[in-house]
Amino acid sequence: MTAATETQRDDGLLLTTMPPRPAQVRLAAAVVLCLLAALAAAWPFARMPLDATEPLLPAYAAAILITDLITAVLLFGLFAIERSRAILALATGYLFVAVLVAPWLLTFPGAIDAGMTEATAWIGAARRVGFPLFVLAYATVKDTEPAFPNSPVRGARLVAAATLATVALAALVVAVALAHPGLLPRLMRDDTRMSSAWMVVASLAMALYAVDLALLWRRRRSLLDTWMIVVICTLAIELTLLSFLSSGRLSLGWWAGWLCGLASASILLLVLLSETTTLYVRLARATIAERRARAERLTAVEAFSAAIAHEVNQPLASMVTNADAAMRWLDRPRPDLGEARGALERIAADGHRASQLVASIRAMFRSGAPVRAPLDLTDLVASVLRCQQGEARIGHVSVRADLVPGLPHVVGEPVQLGQVVANLVANAIDAMAGITDRARIVFVQCRSVATEVVVSVADSGPGLDPADRERVFEPFFSTKDSGMGMGLAFCRTVIESHGGRIWAADNAPVGAVFSFALPADVPEAPQ
Repeated sequence: MTAATETQRDDGLLLTTMPPRPAQVRLAAAVVLCLLAALAAAWPFARMPLDATEPLLPAYAAAILITDLITAVLLFGLFAIERSRAILALATGYLFVAVLVAPWLLTFPGAIDAGMTEATAWIGAARRVGFPLFVLAYATVKDTEPAFPNSPVRGARLVAAATLATVALAALVVAVALAHPGLLPRLMRDDTRMSSAWMVVASLAMALYAVDLALLWRRRRSLLDTWMIVVICTLAIELTLLSFLSSGRLSLGWWAGWLCGLASASILLLVLLSETTTLYVRLARATIAERRARAERLTAVEAFSAAIAHEVNQPLASMVTNADAAMRWLDRPRPDLGEARGALERIAADGHRASQLVASIRAMFRSGAPVRAPLDLTDLVASVLRCQQGEARIGHVSVRADLVPGLPHVVGEPVQLGQVVANLVANAIDAMAGITDRARIVFVQCRSVATEVVVSVADSGPGLDPADRERVFEPFFSTKDSGMGMGLAFCRTVIESHGGRIWAADNAPVGAVFSFALPADVPEAPQ
């Protein structure tokens, strides 16, 4: 694998470089359309006064504060991984608007016995203009600036410095709004109605939103870019309702705008939480698959080594015997060259036979003579199913078992037989990965039939192609794109080496069932 390929694969796991899937683009478009529909519905009633709604402001402010703070924390965490200036700018923007929520509420007329109308308006103006400026920084530096050095200490210091600088900037905004109201233009004509100066602020914010949208649309290369477009659209709809359609504070349009603001604050948070959960599940599945593949490779290597050692031991022993015989024929007072030549020919033949055994894949799959003892297959299967519960949960698979107690014991090697059951259950779970129209069920049964103990693993997947039913047990044949073709071949090798048999069949009404039977360990009757 080349470095470029590895980089592309890693980029596909990062929210800032992961390209959006078509379904995600459609969802983002649907959110924008729903917000536009809400704007159209609120338009005719935007000037309706709702004077008795001040008690709702603290709850609204708390929701905005918590949402923006959590989003900022998650973005700072993303920055700790990527060391991206763009992510740092976006995280700082969310922190900035979050810090200003509390002073905005405390100065709101009538909210908490305060009456600082101009201060409230200027703090709101700082939030309206400040956030799109941070988004502008995100959009302009994301492809042009190199990342910060990947040092944990340096990353923590940068986050701390950005946090302190943001809090200091917010404190400066609040101090100016409170201490020098006469030096600033009046944004409010009274406690409810906005002045023409506020319209200048609103127009400036709308212009910044337009610039942000243009930049994000031009370089919408990642999932984060796509959802930031939705966030900016939501903020533009919010500002339209607040400043251009409503009759002022505490009107229906004003509240509709603030609800859009809450939606805007929640969008990126929901996306971050959703994608983080999705990536965690993908990582868990990849880790389980890697562990299982590693276990299969180690088991296969062990089987190969045992097969080679067992099969090559006989020709080697014959070669040593013939070599000793040849030396004895040559050590006689009168060397018998004919007998020595025959011994040497037998040595050469044994060498060729050993070479053919090493090259033979079938010989590699033949096991030696492992230590075996009587064991209870019911207990063995139950133990394997307990270990597979985590993988079944991740795959949304229900594992059911019908394990009859008191079955006859079988003679076998527990590690190998346990791996056989684990392989069959894992294959059943994998077979149902794409099933969405019915329940994903793995049914494991252990029963006694005549003089055999039979274990069956059934699934509700797509089933087996009749042409593949016999080939699935061949070495290096697999119906999975990423399969090694080793698991079922190993299962057949182990079962047949134990004197049993393994087969595949169709499950009713859907799916496949893999079964193996081992001879029961029936004690001989006393003479």
